[in-house]
Amino acid sequence: MRKSKKQLAKYLLQSKSIKLNPAKPFQWASGWKSPIYCDNRKTLSFPQIRSYIKNEFIKLIGEKYNEVNAIAGVATGAIAQGALVADAMNLPFLYVRSSQKKHGLENLVEGKPEPGQKIVVVEDLISTGNSSINAVMALRKLECEVLGMVAIFTYGFKMAEENFKKANCTVYTLSNYDTLLELALETGYIEKSQLEILKQWKKDPQNWYY
Repeated sequence: MRKSKKQLAKYLLQSKSIKLNPAKPFQWASGWKSPIYCDNRKTLSFPQIRSYIKNEFIKLIGEKYNEVNAIAGVATGAIAQGALVADAMNLPFLYVRSSQKKHGLENLVEGKPEPGQKIVVVEDLISTGNSSINAVMALRKLECEVLGMVAIFTYGFKMAEENFKKANCTVYTLSNYDTLLELALETGYIEKSQLEILKQWKKDPQNWYY
C-alpha cells in the first residue's frame, strides 16, 4: 500500500494535478492561503494515470467495502472517476450535486438511488471534509446505506478526521499529503528548507501564512 501511495503521488506531480509552491502561496476560494494547489480532474487527461486510479480504487473498495452494490461520485471532481469505477465493477452509478437543482425535479442526487443500497462514495480530494460529508448525508437521507468513502488524495487535516468521525463515516485514500512531501523531497521537487513550511501549513491551514 505504501508503494502505491507513493506511485500515485508521483503521478499527481507529473500530471501537474498537484503543485507545491511555498514561496508563492495559492489562494483558495475560502480565502485560505495555501502552498499546495490540487486539481485531480487533470488526471483524466492521462490514460495511464486515469486507469491506475480506477484500478487502485477497485482494489481498495474490494478490500474495505466488499458488500458494495452501488457507487456514488461527488460532483464535480469525482463524477468521471466514480463512473469509471462503477462501470468496471458493473455496478449502478449515482452522483451527488453540491447543491439542489433549482428546476425540474430539483434533485440533489442524480441517478436512481434505492433505499437500502450499499453505497461507496468516490471523492477526488479531502480537505476539511465538509462537502464530502454533505454528499454522504444526502444519500443517507434517501435511506441508502453508505458503507464509506474512498478518495484520491487527502491533505490529512485534523479537522477532516474529526468531521468524518462525527459523521460516523470511514474514509480511505489512495495517497496523502505526508507521502507527497516525502516524495517531493526525495526527487528534488522541493528543498529541505521548504519542508518545515509545508508541514506547518498542514497543522493550521486556516491561519497559515509566513
